[in-house]
Amino acid sequence: MVTYLVVAAHPDDPDFGVAGTAARLARDGHAVHYLLFDTAVNGWLTEVVGDVRALPALGVVAETACRYLDELRFPDDVTAGVALGRLGGSSVAYRLALFGQASDAPAAVGRFVHVYVDRASRRPVPVPAPVRAALARLDPALVEGVVP
Repeated sequence: MVTYLVVAAHPDDPDFGVAGTAARLARDGHAVHYLLFDTAVNGWLTEVVGDVRALPALGVVAETACRYLDELRFPDDVTAGVALGRLGGSSVAYRLALFGQASDAPAAVGRFVHVYVDRASRRPVPVPAPVRAALARLDPALVEGVVP
């Protein structure tokens, strides 16, 4: 068995670019790790904040990191845990864990950083108020001045 890691610049790239290949590799018994952190963070933000595309600032991915601890198997369900690691003036660092359906231990742990920028100038701007309010749900102690 060979282990493959699908890495892409944009979250939709694996879906449109190599999804068929990844599915075939998984079907043939290889371990295929798919980066799910962007989907977990933006899915949570969309659920709590609403349409993130309507925010006055754009959250761009500045950093991601992942450490794999166990296999995730297709077509098993994968659950993502999202926590607030650090809140800066214009950035948010999330801590994430991915869990396979057969284990309470994480199969992968990592970090995902959004930096908020002005949509036109692409210069850093403060984290939008709706995002800060949503982050207070994850860890009120790390979000100064926001009531959960």
